[in-house]
Amino acid sequence: MAITKDMIIHEVIQAKPDAAEILMSHGMGCIGCPGSQMETLEEAAAVHGMNLDHLLEALNK
Repeated sequence: MAITKDMIIHEVIQAKPDAAEILMSHGMGCIGCPGSQMETLEEAAAVHGMNLDHLLEALNK
């Protein structure tokens, strides 16, 4: 299953168990916050000033 920018953070973590560690290593420390239940990867990357392309590449390795 490919991880896409439109996926909700919570869905990504459920689909790929090591995603939480990858997200945190890229600067997204609030993966357990209520926003993760409704925020897409694209939205979270924008809020946290993250490079979405690099994040998606890491998540899809």
